[in-house]
Amino acid sequence: MTDAIEFSAPSPLDVDLAALPKISLHDHLDGGLRPATILELAGQIGHELPVDTADSLAEWFAESANSGTLERYLETFDHTIAVMQSADGLRRVAREFVEDLVEDGVVYAEIRWAPEQHTAGGLSLDEAVEAVQTGLQEGVEGAEEAGTPIRVGQLITAMRQNERSMEIAELAVRHRENGAVGFDIAGPEAGFPPSRFTDAFTWLATQQFPATVHAGESDGIASIQDALVNGRALRLGHGVRIADDITVEFNAEDENGEQVGEDHALVELGTTADWVRDRGIALEVCPSSNLQTGAVASYGGTVSTHPIDMLAQLGFRVTVNPDNRLMSGVSLTDELYLLAEVFNYSLEELLDFQLNAAEAAFLPLEEREALAELLVESWGDAISGDADGEGPVRLEAIDDDE
Repeated sequence: MTDAIEFSAPSPLDVDLAALPKISLHDHLDGGLRPATILELAGQIGHELPVDTADSLAEWFAESANSGTLERYLETFDHTIAVMQSADGLRRVAREFVEDLVEDGVVYAEIRWAPEQHTAGGLSLDEAVEAVQTGLQEGVEGAEEAGTPIRVGQLITAMRQNERSMEIAELAVRHRENGAVGFDIAGPEAGFPPSRFTDAFTWLATQQFPATVHAGESDGIASIQDALVNGRALRLGHGVRIADDITVEFNAEDENGEQVGEDHALVELGTTADWVRDRGIALEVCPSSNLQTGAVASYGGTVSTHPIDMLAQLGFRVTVNPDNRLMSGVSLTDELYLLAEVFNYSLEELLDFQLNAAEAAFLPLEEREALAELLVESWGDAISGDADGEGPVRLEAIDDDE
């Protein structure tokens, strides 16, 4: 007689999540600089910083970002952007960004930034994009040599408070064969709706060039609707305010007039929430950043009241991202540990977030499938407890001709 063996997957809190492959879709280049690099580059150009050591600078960014408003949060970028006005500065920042992604266990990342903010030193828009691509490629090549392959793409971003969206859209398409994988608009959301840039988004659609749109962060459902209609958004940057279109009622009666148990609730999705969920439009959720900018203040303003768990339970295509690694003081690994601790997520549930990201990546179908296979294999080993001492399987270089 053979006795059954009860299997229990390890808790994510007991697993080295940094060693598992991950995908980051919402990662700002100018929000992920190393403090020591800012100090060095600032010294070279004579830019004055509020403090004079790397540790104190990291603390200053974190304290400033914890203001509770998106506008104050965005002010911290004055210092990072200031040191990213030369080809050398952009190249270095981009290379180090990839190195930090590798350290975080990221195997595919879409890195967003706004070239129009990096021409004060005399660079043209194209020169700025080329400098960043050179740095990204240097980082990718270094990772390949170290045996930790990674693939990255640029999300070329227009600032929504400016009037350069068509110019930036054309810039993105010009570089689609040299690193650019998508388009975005960023900056202050309220008062600057996607409809201001309808012509640019429509033109991008004619070029079959994908767009993600910051929406549902500091503004509500109308902004999300605008992103979907006029922005032709395939993903929503943050998108957490989609929860405004969801009604949750406890101690209610169901359609048969029966009382719902006190551990359950009746949930009703509005038309926009229905559309986003049913069509699998990915939400690029950034938990720590959402708390800092006040994006989730109306839901309680804490990690435990963040709507990410409700959205995941309701079947939305939720992805987890760090947003701005420097300002929020987090990595993607940190965000996954945070969610696992607060919501008691299993490894399988954390894997679901990664598979959602693979499905939503701006990559051809075959390459998204390859990413998903990598994730399932590596995370599956961790879930089953079969991971060997050599670490998880890493992404193999994908041949574009395959």
